[in-house]
Amino acid sequence: MTISRILVLLIICLSFCGAFGEDGHMKYKDPKAPLLVRVDDLLRRMTLAEKIGQMLQIERAVATPEIVKDNFIGSLLSGGGSVPAPQASSETWIDMVNNFQKGALSTRLLKFFLVTMDSLASFLALGSSLLISCL
Repeated sequence: MTISRILVLLIICLSFCGAFGEDGHMKYKDPKAPLLVRVDDLLRRMTLAEKIGQMLQIERAVATPEIVKDNFIGSLLSGGGSVPAPQASSETWIDMVNNFQKGALSTRLLKFFLVTMDSLASFLALGSSLLISCL
């Protein structure tokens, strides 16, 4: 083998070393590991773009699962009348959340994704119980 081939093989082998913890697994995926160890491991693996995206919240009306995936979006807001469909049923809301979650889970690190709903006084979805807020 020539030196250049050996170097290429060495670089390829070394490129996989950083993807695992010292003991050969991704610590942030280990539910038995202490929380701070998991968080530290995940943050070390995240790129700057992934960290910025994780802190972003975008409005549901302009979001797609592809936008969530491509920009590492961490949160989705559905507020002020922004609904998946007029008089959306609980199933429609669940389908919307699941579709956005699929986008988030298809990223490199399978990260956390939050969907929030906001209204001035209370929130009511067709087929759900009435929620009266405390003012």
